[in-house]
Amino acid sequence: MKRILIIGIGAGNPEYVTIQAVNALNQVDVFFVMDKGLSKEKLVALRKEIIERYVKDRAYRIVEAASPERKRDGQDYVATVQELNLDKQLVFERLISDELSDGECGAFLVWGDPSLYDSTMRIIGAIARSGRHEFEYEVIPGISSVQALAAKHRVALNAIGQSVEITNGRTIAEGFPNNVDSVVVMLDAQNAFRQLCDEDLDIYWGAYVGTPDEILLAGKLREVVDDIERIRADARQRNGWIMDTYLLKRRGETEE
Repeated sequence: MKRILIIGIGAGNPEYVTIQAVNALNQVDVFFVMDKGLSKEKLVALRKEIIERYVKDRAYRIVEAASPERKRDGQDYVATVQELNLDKQLVFERLISDELSDGECGAFLVWGDPSLYDSTMRIIGAIARSGRHEFEYEVIPGISSVQALAAKHRVALNAIGQSVEITNGRTIAEGFPNNVDSVVVMLDAQNAFRQLCDEDLDIYWGAYVGTPDEILLAGKLREVVDDIERIRADARQRNGWIMDTYLLKRRGETEE
């Protein structure tokens, strides 16, 4: 039977790859790499670097496929993402059917951890449930940008005895939640943190965390918001894309 591995490869630094992931990489016959265009060619290059660095004494193939793009003009975000995932599912099914032989192992390498703001598990699960293809699959966890960000800033995600929430830019734009003291925000394309400057918050921000392009900035939100916005815009223009994450914490927290 065919096997599929969904391997979390960490947040950009090849040294974030775990021993479990290295062992999984060395079982793979075919690596499926989704190409998102010239602006994100560094992401493809980093995947290939990880494969070359850790796969030893084993023949393998790398199969690249163009990744479908999400429609940006839709008003219903959930519906547009679901449509995108259906388009990706068609690509994944073709790869599994045409590029993977019976008895071979194929792999999708996922940035960070496959369980956090990534749909690869959902798509592979949907294909498995459809019954159109027979295969087994396994998920290998990885170090997410959330963990890497906290480590780089040397800050705990949560205060003692308190909760931490992980959310996205669309949600945090509606306001800082009342029931937590710490919030990690991912996928914020619109600088939603600016809308929270009236709150007494500290921000720990990072872009391209773990990569040679890494940028880190921290401070009282209302004092550094302009710097983050400017640096973020410059980085996006220079690289053609931006991948950033930030942690917001209510000021005055104490660790006992």
